[in-house]
Amino acid sequence: MLSVPLKRIDGIALSLRLVEVQDAKYIHRLRLNPRYNSYLSKVTGTVSDQEDWIRSYKSREAAGHELYYVVERITDSVRCGLVRLYDMTSNRFTWGSWILDENKPPKAALESAVLSFGVGFTQLELLTADIDVRNDNVKARRFYERLGMTFLSANGTDSFYEYSRSRFMSDLEGHMEIIRTAQNA
Repeated sequence: MLSVPLKRIDGIALSLRLVEVQDAKYIHRLRLNPRYNSYLSKVTGTVSDQEDWIRSYKSREAAGHELYYVVERITDSVRCGLVRLYDMTSNRFTWGSWILDENKPPKAALESAVLSFGVGFTQLELLTADIDVRNDNVKARRFYERLGMTFLSANGTDSFYEYSRSRFMSDLEGHMEIIRTAQNA
């Protein structure tokens, strides 16, 4: 699907860069931290298992089926989160595995979302993003609704949303203004 991997995406305060095997310890620590993992699928295994998973992921990345990014602060390259685009088809992708940690700058949620959705919508020119979120993750659900995602349905565990390229593009300049204002404050 992808002809050239989107290795690094720079924003105002954040960058996204493709995950590497040496990120395994950071990812493993983040995924095991109860402060951040309460709404994620359970992780078992070791850092070595995470390294193996990344090696396996790299073949999916090379085939253009998945992009897994480390979120970093531009000023000092300190890692502050993760986000993933996966299950990519000719016009859709699933967005998730989104975690931001205590190192995030102001408005990191909005900027990391804008950057990562920008990959799917503007660089890959896909039309729709699919998102599922745990029902009890009220903070994330509110964020998704403020961003303009459409609620589709829910089951006993998850709520399902859809986000269109047209909505993203129509709101993009407003999102960027909020990010710029936060960085200039």
